[in-house]
Amino acid sequence: MSLPDLSTYTPQRSMPDAEFEGTAVPGLRADYFRKVDGDRVASVGRYRYGGRDVLMAWGYADEKHCRRHAVHDPEHGWQDVVEGCPDVRFLRDGDGPVTGVEVRVPGGGWLRA
Repeated sequence: MSLPDLSTYTPQRSMPDAEFEGTAVPGLRADYFRKVDGDRVASVGRYRYGGRDVLMAWGYADEKHCRRHAVHDPEHGWQDVVEGCPDVRFLRDGDGPVTGVEVRVPGGGWLRA
């Protein structure tokens, strides 16, 4: 399975300081894309941090959760496509606000954005 071809989608909106599960991550930018796919609307979120790709998650607009996602490793490129939503964990400065995010890669390790 491969990544969605964003050239076939229409940009919908962008969010600086994007959210995961209701938690904003400073510096994480999310760009959302859509296209009509039969009688449904396909949707893709591309997440970037510091100008580099972190992950893409996609599915259909009428579904509550992602169908699939893929993580981008800066040294090894796009990792394998995985079913479902990405696993993320938030980085904090002690008990303070969120300062970053890590995403689980297919092998089980964590990649810091």
